[in-house]
Amino acid sequence: MDNDAIEEMFEGLGPVTIRRMFGGKGIYHHGRILALEVDDEILLKADGETAPAFEEAGGRQWTYVGRKGSKPVRMPYWSIPEDAYDDPDIMAKWVRLAYEAALRA
Repeated sequence: MDNDAIEEMFEGLGPVTIRRMFGGKGIYHHGRILALEVDDEILLKADGETAPAFEEAGGRQWTYVGRKGSKPVRMPYWSIPEDAYDDPDIMAKWVRLAYEAALRA
């Protein structure tokens, strides 16, 4: 995903900084990481307070398999609920929740 498209997704929050990392991108607001771009998908930060809302809305938690034979590692990043892609107000809600989780981390 190109940086212009990412910046547009986060307009409801304000300006973001995008940095390359781990073969993807880290997305920051006021110095706090609140999202990742991995394999052309944006994943928003969540925590114990906000993860249930992501799950209820159909989001899925990002996991990866570490070393060979190890169990999947669950990361504190969730996919964006589908309805947010068609509505900037809904997208703004989710990116604000991600920033709030970043502030609590």
